[in-house]
Formats: sequence, C-alpha cells, structure tokens
Amino acid sequence: MSGPGDGLVKAGGIVFVVGAIATLVTMAPLFLGTDPFPSVAYAVCMLMGVGFLLAAAGVLRGIAVQRRQARSAT
Repeated sequence: MSGPGDGLVKAGGIVFVVGAIATLVTMAPLFLGTDPFPSVAYAVCMLMGVGFLLAAAGVLRGIAVQRRQARSAT
C-alpha cells in the first residue's frame, strides 16, 4: 500500500543515487591523474542534495497526513 509522500521518497532516492554516481565519476580523474571533467559535470553532483530534499519532503508530507488523520480520529 502506497502512502502519501512515498512517491517523493522513491524519486528522491533515485535522484540521490544518480547524484552519488555522478560524484564518484567526477572524482575519479582526480585520483587517476587524468584531465578533470568540465564544470557541468560537477553541477550534476548537486543532484545528491536535490534527491535528499525530495525524500525529506516526502517524509514530511507523510508525517503531515498522519497527523491530520490522528487529529480527525480523536
């Protein structure tokens, strides 16, 4: 059963993983001694933060719905 905010948490997790992989890829040339990637590649690393924010928004949405349900039940 899918609750409110679950979609945001899943999407946030996927975006976070893409950002994490981009971070690993952009850091590899620094350790291998090759030419670094262009600055656009480093901007893709910011997807980690975006994914985290999406997931956090999904969690907060789920909390808000559960609080409303609990208040209406009492």
